[in-house]
Amino acid sequence: MAETTASRATGPLPAPPERSSGALPTRRARRRYRTVVAVLCVLAAGFGFGLLAWDNPMPVGSDGFWRIAQMRGTDLVVMAVVAICQAVATVAFQTVTGNRIITPSIMGFEALYVAVQTTAVYFLGVAGVVAVQGLPQFALQLVLMVGFAMLLYGWLLSGRYANLQVMLLIGIVIGGGLASVSTFMQRLLTPSEFDVLAARLFGNVSNADASYLPLAVPLCLGAAVLLWAGSRRLDVVALGRDASTGLGLDHRRETMRVLFLVSVLMAVSTALVGPMTFLGFLVATLAYQFTGTHAHRYVFPVAVLTCFVVLSGAYFVMRHVFYANGVVSIIIELVGGLVFLFVILRKGRL
Repeated sequence: MAETTASRATGPLPAPPERSSGALPTRRARRRYRTVVAVLCVLAAGFGFGLLAWDNPMPVGSDGFWRIAQMRGTDLVVMAVVAICQAVATVAFQTVTGNRIITPSIMGFEALYVAVQTTAVYFLGVAGVVAVQGLPQFALQLVLMVGFAMLLYGWLLSGRYANLQVMLLIGIVIGGGLASVSTFMQRLLTPSEFDVLAARLFGNVSNADASYLPLAVPLCLGAAVLLWAGSRRLDVVALGRDASTGLGLDHRRETMRVLFLVSVLMAVSTALVGPMTFLGFLVATLAYQFTGTHAHRYVFPVAVLTCFVVLSGAYFVMRHVFYANGVVSIIIELVGGLVFLFVILRKGRL
């Protein structure tokens, strides 16, 4: 009777926490989300059009203008692919690992990419590397990276002593070992070979070949759509193994599915443009701050838009204002690294 009286006095019970409900609970939160998405769309459209039209010598709307814009449009498509891959993969990976600090790069994807590129230059030389460029070489890199990741996941997440933390630790060790082998081979290269290799080891949109896109775009969109379609399951996974199992979700199976799709996305991004260690961490951190929710169906679109704005904005400013196109990835990594240190110092732990 006392409980009934108290409930009548205080009104209806409050809504469940935002993390468990997976929704925007108030009208103010929904208005804020729509505003954030609208601003990001405007910035993305502005930077995208700026990259197409800025310093274009032909009049806007003419045939010559569109021919030049079409050539520049390849870079925009590559940026969109990288934005989707990095943003979606990082958000999903942080969910299944239960940690907002680590990123898929910790699993050794970029170290494997460096090892593959270094080995190719070391054994084939510059002429051999140029000769084997194309879609088959890109597909081979994807198979190697995804195969490496799934062997690691299948081995460390199966059996009696399956442990996600051990998997992350072994991923770091393997990445360090691959980096050491790559450094050893790089020291044996000639200066001309090392120059060619160094250009490939910096994340750069210019590294992408248009012939890669017919394979990269379907893989990117397919994996991203599957992760977005499973947003509600990811919301449950974020509650932890015990809670998700109690709610009827096969936690291990869902984790393996997500990690496989994350592997595909990271392999596509890394093989397409090269390593970008802190880009995913930067945009995932900003996306959570912008949305103010843990619901993945809201976080994913904001993370993708934020990543595209960061990439296109950085390339526009560095290319047309400072005329330093080659240092874009370095600036992004610097800013992302500073944000990483700030978050660690603020939290006081990993």
